[in-house]
Amino acid sequence: MPPTDASANAGTAPVADTGTTSPTARESRIGPAADAGADSEDTLDLHLPDEFVALFAEDTGAHGSRSLGATATATATAGPASASATSAATVEGAGTSTATCASEASPASTTPNPNDLLGDVADWGPISTPAGPLHLVPVRIERDLPIISRWMNDPAVTAFWGLAGPENAIEEHLRSQLIGDGRSVPCMGLLEGTPMSYWEIYRADLDPLARHYPARPHDTGVHLLIGGMSDRGRGLGGTLLRAVADLALDKRPACARVVAEPDIRNTPSVAAFLTAGFRFSAEIDLPVKRAALMIRDRSLRHLL
Repeated sequence: MPPTDASANAGTAPVADTGTTSPTARESRIGPAADAGADSEDTLDLHLPDEFVALFAEDTGAHGSRSLGATATATATAGPASASATSAATVEGAGTSTATCASEASPASTTPNPNDLLGDVADWGPISTPAGPLHLVPVRIERDLPIISRWMNDPAVTAFWGLAGPENAIEEHLRSQLIGDGRSVPCMGLLEGTPMSYWEIYRADLDPLARHYPARPHDTGVHLLIGGMSDRGRGLGGTLLRAVADLALDKRPACARVVAEPDIRNTPSVAAFLTAGFRFSAEIDLPVKRAALMIRDRSLRHLL
């Protein structure tokens, strides 16, 4: 899960968290599980998919504990806590991570296919939005670290992403995802060819965030940070979140929903997700925040 939240369309007040806290803070952000009764549709399956069990066991055996969103997150979507930047600087999706769920059960095989955790995000290609074509391009450390570091050290972003600090700390957060098994992919968002946002796309159902909400197979999480001051306060958060959520649903047929968990206090961020067609499902307690569980359902995408 990435940072908690920042904003993207509400001027200078932090909004949605598509980010997360710090690489080490990601796991610590997760708190008690949400009340399953908060959303009668989101009932918790007591039978965990074999794919989830195998991946979780692999992580725990190798490292002793799992990092949120498969990143060292200070990630999404969470963010960042699970899951996201509309007014001040980021749209928070999961406080550190966000997620989507699959409409099909996971394969019976206990051996996960590392190439099928998210599909190849690099090949998702650009998508048209009312603000212009948006293209998610996987982060390249040598090219993108300076600008991401500058964005993360913006006071409006710091409070929600928790990644402010020297470049080497932010680099560690990015590398932990890039050298992982593919369940979390950090991306630069290019709007009409210009870098203006940072994203984390991750498998929420394979993330520690899944312990705190009724996760479903193939749930996909998203975190968003609107970087430039000139791009904040213009309503871009909701516009871009809708486009990316729909892109994930189009490129991942097994995914039935995209989820995020912005800080419940981050009104601009929550508003951005609502504008993007997400619905408020429940409030969940994470270690560093009380989050709003936001869900964009495949079945409702053309209605909301």
